[in-house]
Amino acid sequence: MRRRLELVCGLDEAGRGALAGPVVAAAVVLNPRCRISGLTDSKKLSAPRREALAEIIQREALSWAVAEASPTEICKLNILQASLLAMRRAFLTLERKGKVMDIVADGRFYPDGMPRGRALVRADASVPAVSAASILAKVHRDALMRELEGRHPQFSFARHKGYPTPQHLRELAEHGPLKLHRASFAPVRRALQMRLPV
Repeated sequence: MRRRLELVCGLDEAGRGALAGPVVAAAVVLNPRCRISGLTDSKKLSAPRREALAEIIQREALSWAVAEASPTEICKLNILQASLLAMRRAFLTLERKGKVMDIVADGRFYPDGMPRGRALVRADASVPAVSAASILAKVHRDALMRELEGRHPQFSFARHKGYPTPQHLRELAEHGPLKLHRASFAPVRRALQMRLPV
């Protein structure tokens, strides 16, 4: 009798610590009969390696989806809840989600409004489906930030990806925040206050 292999859905996000742009989440159901080598936490991989793996994941996975929560939603909900919202959106967009037997979200918290699953700290380094989700979320968000630099060349989004690097903080001070900046985050809030008329 042929053994039925368990389908695992991995959930992870990218961009929680950034000052600009959305938080992006991915959901991935890998094919248990098709092992993808090299899967790990996306932060441990070079950009070219992440992009190469993302192509393989998209081609070989049984199902995958990417979703976002906007800067406005981040400010309204807080970054944790917005990250969980993006994860839920990614899962709900997923095909074959009804056949998944185990859902694993990276971190300490599991999204509301989902089928029963579990949160696991450092799952992006230990659960292949979560590693794959980590990679897709990161690659998608990096591409989005490169696109945003094309629209806003005064900000080096392709380089710092919206994170609070010294370069980004200098750009904030010089040019002021954009609508895509997260106004509830302290460095952006300070930059906004500096530009208020006295």
